[in-house]
Amino acid sequence: MLPGDGVGPEVALAARRVIEAVGLTFGQAFTFEEQAIGGAAIDAVGDPLPPATVAACLAADAVFLGAVGGPKWDGGSRRPEEGLLGIRQALGLFANLRPVRVDAAIADRSPLKRGVVEGVDLLIVRELTGGLYFGKKTRSADAASDLCVYTVREVERIARVAFAAARRRRGKVASIDKANVMETSRLWRETVTRVGASEFPEVALEHGLVDSAAMRLVLAPRSYDVILTENLFGDILSDEASVLTGSIGLLGSASLGEGRPGLFEPIHGSAPDIAGKDLANPIGAIAACAMLLRDGLKLDEEARAVEAAIARFLRAGEFTADMGGNLPGSAAADRIVGAIAG
Repeated sequence: MLPGDGVGPEVALAARRVIEAVGLTFGQAFTFEEQAIGGAAIDAVGDPLPPATVAACLAADAVFLGAVGGPKWDGGSRRPEEGLLGIRQALGLFANLRPVRVDAAIADRSPLKRGVVEGVDLLIVRELTGGLYFGKKTRSADAASDLCVYTVREVERIARVAFAAARRRRGKVASIDKANVMETSRLWRETVTRVGASEFPEVALEHGLVDSAAMRLVLAPRSYDVILTENLFGDILSDEASVLTGSIGLLGSASLGEGRPGLFEPIHGSAPDIAGKDLANPIGAIAACAMLLRDGLKLDEEARAVEAAIARFLRAGEFTADMGGNLPGSAAADRIVGAIAG
């Protein structure tokens, strides 16, 4: 467990309580180890990612992260976000999975019309280690550049993650690129097409351009099942998709690699302005727990129980402040833990 900064410790506590409830209900024995990351680690030892944290994560079966960052560390020699980037690299995480579901009980909380968002159930699969973010960068007095590079192997492995996920869902992948102008996107499209045809012929594949996908995501989000895309496009589209639910506090994510533990976290930030006030919505962290159980520990029945408890809570009509209600975050966690315990 990496509680981190701001509201991170609050939502991490909710996550731990949920996993403990799952253990009691299903007869599973979970052990927890807590380590520092981000600003909390800077305060403790001067390093946003201490070696002890890396070692503990590598030895774990799964890693849960609360949140990192905050203005307290602005202007310092080390940034809390270095811890997040560092642990992703240490664990070799290349695939980010972000599910977005809009239950009928919360459809009116969305900024979009109920008829557009009700019933949305999509998954964004984003490549995490390539593209513009990691290419060579140059800067002079009057110019700058960022190199976008993708290898066939990088595209193949993320494509397999998306196709495998679609095979467990509704059997559709939409691969999003900019193949009309970018050579990396043309390589991306060719590679995804080949992997789909040769390894996942039962999964339907369509290709789309990122600009039209951004429009479709708000006009017809129910038309998507699995969205597969590269790092930069995935960063933008996943943030766009997060508003469909009406609150960023509802969503969790998983970052996965090969042969090492995955990293599971809510998608929201550290929200230092509400830290310690019991206002943080724990559902994003609890949704990340469901992903941890399914994708990290291969406990699908237990994951479904957590998801059912979240749905039951939302349908009861009590909401935290971010959703227009007045229920404290800890009380929301209490309700969900109780639903798991039966």
